[in-house]
Amino acid sequence: MKLIIAYIQPEKLSEVKQALFAAEIRKMSVTTALGCGQQMGYHESYRGADIEVNLLKKTRIEIAVSDEFVKPTIDAIITGAKTGEIGDGKILVLDLQDAIRIRTGETGQDAIG
Repeated sequence: MKLIIAYIQPEKLSEVKQALFAAEIRKMSVTTALGCGQQMGYHESYRGADIEVNLLKKTRIEIAVSDEFVKPTIDAIITGAKTGEIGDGKILVLDLQDAIRIRTGETGQDAIG
């Protein structure tokens, strides 16, 4: 089992979800995040003062999958999120030691579906 964490542009969430659904991956958690990377933020003027904004809005997607769904999940995220520009995001893949479904007490592969 793996935990896939992806940071993407917020405006690409709909396209990523569609790509994931097409790959038959329907279970995910989505949160709003702030971060910076190669983009290094931007400058804006507020009431005449120059302000450096270096934490940009991102969307974080977390998906727990069995080993056979790792590649389709990664491919779907890339398909939906890729623009070819700096700031498209990152995908992290972590080993998932265990999972427990609270309602039924199922563990492991059975808990993640």
